[in-house]
Amino acid sequence: MKTKVSKSGIQPKKRSFFETLKKDWSLWTFCIPGMVLTFIFSYIPMYGVQIAFRRFNAKQGIWGSPWVGLRYFERFINSPYFERTIVNTLILSLYGLLVSFPIPIILALMLNAFRHKRYRKVIQTVTYAPNFISTIVMCGMLILFLSPTVGIINTVIKMMGGEAINFMAKKEYWRHLYVWSGVWQGMGWSSVIYFAALSGISPELHEAAKCDGATKFQIIHYIDFPSILPTATIQLILSCGSILSIGFEKAFALQNDLNVSVSEIISTYVYKVGMIDNNMSYSSAIGLFNTLINMVMLILVNKIADKMSGTSLF
Repeated sequence: MKTKVSKSGIQPKKRSFFETLKKDWSLWTFCIPGMVLTFIFSYIPMYGVQIAFRRFNAKQGIWGSPWVGLRYFERFINSPYFERTIVNTLILSLYGLLVSFPIPIILALMLNAFRHKRYRKVIQTVTYAPNFISTIVMCGMLILFLSPTVGIINTVIKMMGGEAINFMAKKEYWRHLYVWSGVWQGMGWSSVIYFAALSGISPELHEAAKCDGATKFQIIHYIDFPSILPTATIQLILSCGSILSIGFEKAFALQNDLNVSVSEIISTYVYKVGMIDNNMSYSSAIGLFNTLINMVMLILVNKIADKMSGTSLF
C-alpha cells in the first residue's frame, strides 16, 4: 500500500477517531437522533426474536415461556399453507420487480432528455402525485373503479356492448391489478433518485457528444445510462434483499374469499396467524424465516453484482 507524502516531504499525522469527533462534533450531533431511533425501533425489538423458539405465554413472559426450539419452523414448513404462501409471494415479488424496477429508470432517462422544461415539470408532477395517495385510499379507488355495478371501467365495457366483469373476484386479474397499480403509484417517486444521479453528469459530455453528431438515443445509451448504472445496481440489490417482504396493507385490502388462492402471501398469513388466531410464537417463526431468506438473497445478489459490475453494498 502506497503512503501519501505532502509536498514538504513530511507525512501528515493521521487523526484518531476521538480527535475527529472533537473537531467535527457539530456534524456528528446531527447523527444522534437517527442513531437513537434506529436503536429503539430496530435493535431493541430484536430481543423479542426468541419468541419464535418458545411457546409464548403473556403471563409467563418471554423468559418464563417454555423453550421449544425449531418446532414452529417445522410446523410452518410442513403446513399446507407453506407452498402456497411462498409461491404467491415469490410470483408477486418477481413480477413486481420485473415491471417496477426498469420503468422509473426509463422515465428518468426520457424526461432528462426532454428539453421543454415547462412540460417536463408538468409530467413530473403528474407522475409524482400518486405517491402521496394512501395505500388504503388507492385500494378503495381500485375497488370502486372496477366495481361490476357502478365502476367506471365496467360502465365503459357495457357502453361498448360487453358484459360487466367482476375483476376483484377473478384471481387471474388480481396479480396484474396489484403490480400495475403499484407501478402507477410509485414510478414517479422512484425515479427521483435517478434524476439525482443524472444531475451529476457533466454538461460538457453532452455538448461534446452533440458536436460529434450523436443523437439523443446515443447520448442516453453511451452517457446517461452508464452514469446511473451503479445507482440502479444498488437499488436492484436492495429490492432483491426484500424479495419476500411484500407490503401487507395493499394485499390484505384487495383480498377476498374468491381471490385468496393467489393473494395469500406471507405477510397476510402472518397477520392472520398472529393477530386473529393469537399464535404469536408461530407468526414470529414465520416472520423470522422470511427475514432469513431475505438476508440470504441480499448477500447472494450483492456478491453477484460485485463480481459482474464491481458495484456492491459491502
